[in-house]
Amino acid sequence: MQSLQQLLEFDRQHVWHPYAALPNDLPVFAVESARGVRIQLMDGRSLIDGISSWWTCIHGYSHPRLTQAAHAQIDRMSHVMFGGLTHQPAVDLSRKLIAMTPDALQQVFFCDSGSVAVEVAMKMAVQYWHNCGLPQKQGFLTIRNGYHGDTFAAMSVCDPENGMHHLFRQIVTQQYFAESPRSGFDRDWQPQDIDSFAALLAEHHDRIAAAIFEPVVQNAGGMRFYHPEYVREAKALCEKYQVLLILDEIATGFGRTGKMFACEHAEICPDILCVGKALSGGFTSLAATLTTREISETFAAGTAGVFMHGPTFMANPLACAVALENLTLLESYDWQAKIRSIESQLKTELEPCRSLPAVKDVRVLGAIGVVELHHPVDMKAIQPRFVEEGVWLRPFGRLIYTMPPYIIQPSELTAITTAIYKIVAEI
Repeated sequence: MQSLQQLLEFDRQHVWHPYAALPNDLPVFAVESARGVRIQLMDGRSLIDGISSWWTCIHGYSHPRLTQAAHAQIDRMSHVMFGGLTHQPAVDLSRKLIAMTPDALQQVFFCDSGSVAVEVAMKMAVQYWHNCGLPQKQGFLTIRNGYHGDTFAAMSVCDPENGMHHLFRQIVTQQYFAESPRSGFDRDWQPQDIDSFAALLAEHHDRIAAAIFEPVVQNAGGMRFYHPEYVREAKALCEKYQVLLILDEIATGFGRTGKMFACEHAEICPDILCVGKALSGGFTSLAATLTTREISETFAAGTAGVFMHGPTFMANPLACAVALENLTLLESYDWQAKIRSIESQLKTELEPCRSLPAVKDVRVLGAIGVVELHHPVDMKAIQPRFVEEGVWLRPFGRLIYTMPPYIIQPSELTAITTAIYKIVAEI
């Protein structure tokens, strides 16, 4: 059996990690197991997970109800193709999603991942307008500082400067970018925030299929929280100019901001909604794109007669069964109170960071806490320091943030906030 050092060296030389090169000179830590909010490393150290494995494991790792749902489904079948077949987990999960999301969203298209859900939404919008006799409507309007994934259509609507995809600017489709809103979530609304969005729609609406953005929280593009009124205004403008509205709730969906979906802060319903990440509780990859009956019914009448998309692992029964149990579990307790408690504790315990010289801003919304620095972090140095403090965080750019599992206990959350303060004070 290979040693831990041999495992790590093979990994460094041959195994590609997200946003890394080979050989990989960034620190990597080998995991033995994970349970609850803790990640057990192969070297014996235990870490409190402060980012829910990239915002997915809202109920922590190895939750017995999710594990049992997986075992029960495996005993029946782990996979079956969805072309020409259906199964109970997909039907039940669709029913659950329709019940949880805004009323107009009645049709569910299952996807492999969040990026694919965005691709499906964009493709759906383009084909919808083609079905309506307006094939020239192929462009997309979005807002700067957004992030929607790493596949090609998704890349085209990520921020062209800080969206990690500037190397591909010459080959991705050029889209329309409005200035990002400046009004903070809990600050006074500034009506001029929507001017750029409105001007682009007024000039180019005849060529725009849909507007797409993350409601209220821009996540990987900068962890920015903005005013719900922007979402309301954008929805009204889309209706005025006959442009669809796609909301990307892959990161914000299922309670993270204090509402089941972030669009609820604005009290609006999009034409198309993308969900993922927390959908399966981090158990396995699964996402979905939901839309209205009015939109879906145009596809049968269109020239193709169908929506031209169909992933091989669409509606994987194992993923659907676990996701259904995950959402049932979420609805079984007062998750709103839990999020309020996390939010209150984060506000109290991260506020002292504001006085540190390295800190530009501190902000909290729901179960999201962000410490923004004046300068980018040194990942080679800062990642091992958090591990030394017994917590798992994954800073990026100028941001040190936490999006903990909902099941986290106050003492565990304090360990995270204490580590953040201590390490930022060293910078």
